[in-house]
Amino acid sequence: MPRLSDKSLLAIAAVVDVALHARGMPVAAKALAARHDLPPRHLEPVLQALVHAGVLKGVRGPRGGYELARERRRISVAEVVRVVEAEADEAMETSPAIVRDIVQPAVAEAERAFEAALDGVTVEDLCRAAAQDTLRKGMPEGIDFTI
Repeated sequence: MPRLSDKSLLAIAAVVDVALHARGMPVAAKALAARHDLPPRHLEPVLQALVHAGVLKGVRGPRGGYELARERRRISVAEVVRVVEAEADEAMETSPAIVRDIVQPAVAEAERAFEAALDGVTVEDLCRAAAQDTLRKGMPEGIDFTI
């Protein structure tokens, strides 16, 4: 069964957090890390990769941080996963014929189906789920997060 890496899950959570909390002001990496009990050194490389891919936008300065580079309905979960998993896509140099000819094609087909399913989930969908599930701790009700 396809499983997202911890790094992918962290990236998805970071993008959703930025979507929920960047209301006119960028979200500082330190604040994001504190909200999720993470050391900033684990989060910063993920955030930078998302900036380089055009998912997030980095804002410099004393009130700097991160904000979405596009509308949250235009960012899919699969896109976020592709960004952070791109560097981890190293295949075995030499694999047995059964792996190369039988197993890898079958797994690749399943991965494509999984990725297609993730393409159908947007950051907007996750923000709506967060609003319904009261994951917005300390945030007043009735705030509209539409960008």
